[in-house]
Amino acid sequence: MFNVGDIVLATAGRDSGKLFLVVGISVSDENYVFMADGKSRKADSPKKKKIRHIKIAKKAEDGFVESLNLKNARFTNSVLRKIISEYLKSD
Repeated sequence: MFNVGDIVLATAGRDSGKLFLVVGISVSDENYVFMADGKSRKADSPKKKKIRHIKIAKKAEDGFVESLNLKNARFTNSVLRKIISEYLKSD
């Protein structure tokens, strides 16, 4: 349902109404994703959130994450902020 690179909107909790990028999927429980925005939630300490508390704002296209040429195959805070700001500009 959710993939790394999807832009999601938090619908519950104190993060409600904020946009995040899915940076990981929980291996132990598929009901959780890890998400970050590069500001309030940094890439090195993403938020673990239940999937029922988020909605997809934009699905990542095939090959999107690979096209970013990430250092050490990890998102950086600046990349997260850039992706989210470009999404907001396109709306």
